[in-house]
Amino acid sequence: MKNFKTTITTVVLLLSVIIYAQEVVPETYINPLDIDYTYMVYNSSNNISYRSGADPAVIEFRGEYYMFVTRSFGYWHSPDLINWEFIKPKQWFFEGSNAPTAFNYKDSLVYFAGDPAGYGSILHTDDPKKGEWTPIASITNNIQDSELFIDGDGKTYLYWGSSNVHPLRVKMLNKDDRFLEIGVEKELFNLVEEEHGWERFGENNYHPTLKDGYMEGASMTKHEGKYYLQYAAPGTQFNVYADAAYIGETPLGPYTYMKNNPMSFKPGGFANGAGHGITVKQTNGQYWHFATMALASNSHWERRLAMFPTYFDDEGLMYSNTSYGDYPLFGPNHPTKAGQHSGWMLLSYKGKATVSSSQMQVKKSTSTDDDFDITEMPLEKNSENEIISKLLTDESPKSFWVAESNDDGQWVKIEMPSPGNIYAFQLNFHDHESAIYTRTEGLRHRFILEVSEDGKNWVTVVDRSGSFKDAPNAYLTLNQPVRGKYVRYNNVEVPGNNLALSEIRVFGKGLGKKPEKVKGFKVSREEDRRDASFTWNSVKGAQGYNIRWGIAPDKLYHSWLIYDVNEHFMRNLDRDTRYYFSIEAFNENGISDKTEVVEVK
Repeated sequence: MKNFKTTITTVVLLLSVIIYAQEVVPETYINPLDIDYTYMVYNSSNNISYRSGADPAVIEFRGEYYMFVTRSFGYWHSPDLINWEFIKPKQWFFEGSNAPTAFNYKDSLVYFAGDPAGYGSILHTDDPKKGEWTPIASITNNIQDSELFIDGDGKTYLYWGSSNVHPLRVKMLNKDDRFLEIGVEKELFNLVEEEHGWERFGENNYHPTLKDGYMEGASMTKHEGKYYLQYAAPGTQFNVYADAAYIGETPLGPYTYMKNNPMSFKPGGFANGAGHGITVKQTNGQYWHFATMALASNSHWERRLAMFPTYFDDEGLMYSNTSYGDYPLFGPNHPTKAGQHSGWMLLSYKGKATVSSSQMQVKKSTSTDDDFDITEMPLEKNSENEIISKLLTDESPKSFWVAESNDDGQWVKIEMPSPGNIYAFQLNFHDHESAIYTRTEGLRHRFILEVSEDGKNWVTVVDRSGSFKDAPNAYLTLNQPVRGKYVRYNNVEVPGNNLALSEIRVFGKGLGKKPEKVKGFKVSREEDRRDASFTWNSVKGAQGYNIRWGIAPDKLYHSWLIYDVNEHFMRNLDRDTRYYFSIEAFNENGISDKTEVVEVK
């Protein structure tokens, strides 16, 4: 009996150790957001098939959230800002909607959408989950990128504008009489590229011929009695697409340029751009900025969506945290770090990838508004006669690999540079001649993910072989981390004629040391004060670097993540603003300490 009791005690202790050893893995999300993006009608006449999500309008309604997206033929619903489900409405615009706006007025939802032709129609409902909407006759025209804002006193304002010439405008509407126009139309403000470097047109704010950026995407946030009118520039297809704000004491202005602009900016890393969005307040009081990211591989108008935590500082300045914004981020319900970097690093960067077959591998990048730099990669094989793909771990969403077919004989194997504890994956599928041109039901991504420590013995960690989920940017987290050096993707079925992928990203915690602190960091503002050049000493073992800057040592709200190089040039500064800079190195094991802040007048 004594031995029996001893055995029971031992088992209980062992179970306690096992339970205690189980890591509590936090809820996370990643950008681009993992939703079932709609195939676009736009460009279908040219047989260009691609998904896109842009110009999000997100509202909280009765404790839950609704997201309206350009030309999506419906909208998404979420109870938690993480899990989104598409709703196909019973009444909607024939061409979808263009740059939509939505507003929740005292828990009675009102939705205004600009038709691609510029005619405005208003729909409203008190039950958006049902998808039943009541239309109001079109009462205005020549409207693009509209924003409907109803103040607490019931006065209603319509902001709009999408032009490289004209400013943002506002007019008043009567919400109690079919939203008819009342009052006088008023011009508010325009771009000032000669002062604001980030407003200059082009990739990295440079274009050889076109100089005027596009001002568009008006959005209004009221916070502590002030009105933050946000706008996007300089172009949706560029890495520097951003949102900024002017602050007013009334909805009609006058408005003052916010000195820490842009308030949402993500020019570096894997997924770029953070413009034409909307700021929504979570039920717990946390603000979030939903924005448009530039994919621009099949088309300049191929885009994705992002979500960044947003704050108001002690001066009332509005800013979003986009640092490591395409790495896993803590979920919206995290008690202290919602939307901040989870600490999971990129394990797969420059991993050795081999593939089952290869119809083509294309390296692609944006050079100007009109052209792509395109290189078709030659077929290479390793010593084991396996086809090599260098594009699947290069941190470029534009480049892609296309398999010879779309079946369960297609696979990708990645040998990562170093082993690590794997927490999550992001699979970025590419649309290669998919021949789908509108919202299509029944699409699904079916696959299996395996992990190995030695490349011989494999463990299945994700099984979506029977899934009905459509996930072109699938984000997959594990309940518990798994040690591994090799990852294998086994295809079952995806939309389109061929399996095609732009990037497989593996996140977790490396087993080595994080980089040392950067030395020799130098910043020089150029003769054109909107420009600045950076140099620093390379750090051994670093994957890349994250430059941070802002208008004060404690307001380094901006960041630019870059890989491999130890120099950088940016054209996005405000001419007459004093800035402060710092830099940190990172690798698969973590992030170094930041350098001392450098003041540059």
